[in-house]
Amino acid sequence: MPKTTLRKWTALLAASLLSAGTLIGCSQGTETATGDDTATGDDTVSAEGGTCAPDIATLEFGIISTESQDNLKPKWEPFLAAMEEGIGRPVEGFFATDYAGVIEAMGAGKIQLAWYGGKSYIEAAERSDAEAFAQTVASDGSKGYYSHLITNKDNPILENIDTEAGDGDQFVVENSESLTFAFNDPNSTSGFLVPSYYVFASNGINPEQAFSELIYAGSHEATAQAVANNQVDIATNNSESLVDLEKSDPAALENIEVIWTSPVIPSDPLAYRSDLPDCLKEELKDFFFNYKDEAVLGDLEWQGFDEADDTTWNTVRELNIGKEILEVENDTSLDDAAKQEKLDELNKALEALG
Repeated sequence: MPKTTLRKWTALLAASLLSAGTLIGCSQGTETATGDDTATGDDTVSAEGGTCAPDIATLEFGIISTESQDNLKPKWEPFLAAMEEGIGRPVEGFFATDYAGVIEAMGAGKIQLAWYGGKSYIEAAERSDAEAFAQTVASDGSKGYYSHLITNKDNPILENIDTEAGDGDQFVVENSESLTFAFNDPNSTSGFLVPSYYVFASNGINPEQAFSELIYAGSHEATAQAVANNQVDIATNNSESLVDLEKSDPAALENIEVIWTSPVIPSDPLAYRSDLPDCLKEELKDFFFNYKDEAVLGDLEWQGFDEADDTTWNTVRELNIGKEILEVENDTSLDDAAKQEKLDELNKALEALG
């Protein structure tokens, strides 16, 4: 989603709200988790001539649950092994059952670095001491992807949707009371935040009340299977996960029709705890920015990693705040004073992004 587009939206929105604003990242954390008192014999040497971070004998790498662990582990384990060899200390994968598990693990110092989505990263930056340092680059060279709404190709609702125009979002808004719907994890960017803003909040719809049934399926794999097996009418997903599904379960993909596509979303961040020793941060950057093994990266649908920092995902922060602004504006339970107070707070958060 281009930043200029979102800022234009903000300017228009601000004019209609009770207070003006223009379209969050702070870090606070706990002590870094440590391993044995002595590091392995392959430890690298810091710029000062001593061993780099000898108290961190093993690096724990968090991996968000976009798919089941059975699918994720074979894709990630070769990369983790390459990282272990590249930085000269053991690296273990931390496969959580939901996105929050990775966020909380970093906040508790149980993991030192992680692969996040945009929304889960901004949550981790705010409350778990996460600091982005790299951005994934897709196999086609792009640094962005798309959120989708999907349905089963045999679902009769397709008679009322122009898939070429991608107007399925309007059908969902207008017919939500008769539909069953599945979000991904509530910390998912493409599986929750993006459709929550573009499909629901911007149309004054509260999805928690709108559908005949609403579920949070967790992974993108789970929502895809729910649609493929006719367990729900509509679900969220994204362009990257559907590429994965074509490889892992092409028969399921054959049953899926995309009915809506979002603006572009910044690709995923890699983040470490901000309180890691500088020498270890440099080791990690050196590994990620120079790693080019096509066979290993290909399983992850990447060609490499580019340098990035916390501000790369400010567009996701803007989108998150924009969703909250629309939700407040549409909240009939708030009186004018309470609504104004909340809008003032949200607009200050927008202004702080610069």
